[in-house]
Amino acid sequence: MKQLPNLFTLLNLFFGCIALICILQNGISIVYTGDGIQYVDIPEKIWLAPLFIGLAAVADFIDGLVARLLKVSSPLGRELDSLADLVSFGVAPGMIIYQFLRMSFMRQPDGADISLVWLFPAMILPCAAAVRLARFNLDVSQSHSFKGVPVPAIGLLIASFPLIYWTKNSNPVISILLNKWFLYGLVLVLSYAMVRRFPVMAMKFNKASVGQQLPRIILLLISLISLFFLQWLAVPVIFLFYIVLSLIFKNRIV
Repeated sequence: MKQLPNLFTLLNLFFGCIALICILQNGISIVYTGDGIQYVDIPEKIWLAPLFIGLAAVADFIDGLVARLLKVSSPLGRELDSLADLVSFGVAPGMIIYQFLRMSFMRQPDGADISLVWLFPAMILPCAAAVRLARFNLDVSQSHSFKGVPVPAIGLLIASFPLIYWTKNSNPVISILLNKWFLYGLVLVLSYAMVRRFPVMAMKFNKASVGQQLPRIILLLISLISLFFLQWLAVPVIFLFYIVLSLIFKNRIV
């Protein structure tokens, strides 16, 4: 029974690896219209990646829950958890950004000839995730709150991009997702948010007072409302409020 949490941790890693396979099975094609306008189409399985990243998040939640219920913990489990999170919520989302950068450049007439160097900034994200997770393993004080945005939150945010892209007919939204400068800036901002040591709330509804739980309750209500009206576009909105509420109520979440 002591190894049961580790089995769920490995399941997290397993789903993260499948997500990577889905992301890498791609074949970007360009469709030209009669007036010379080119569109980018991806007849691939990248849209399945969010499903497996989501399943990895569920397994990540269950392994911690089972460990608390069984009252078992070990240095091995802590290290395994971080290694699995790095793949599922660091490397896989980094590859999603990589593919979106490819899509962005493929909209240009010479997009197929660009140097890979222009795509490498996407790999800054998993590097920052590795630093964040290594610090987490060395800091035992991050139980009720975090120092820096947790890696799974970043991973789930980026995992929503393919779903938004394939379900939204809004040209402004699609244009933003395919804007290389937006993607470059996003990588830098999210990477900084992971390694910057500012208080971020953990979504744990323990026996704390209502006042201490207030930011979590507000976020839960915002999440439900956003999901109802915005569908997958709600994920970036929820993430933004997650950060804002953590900063506003920083004295209550530590």
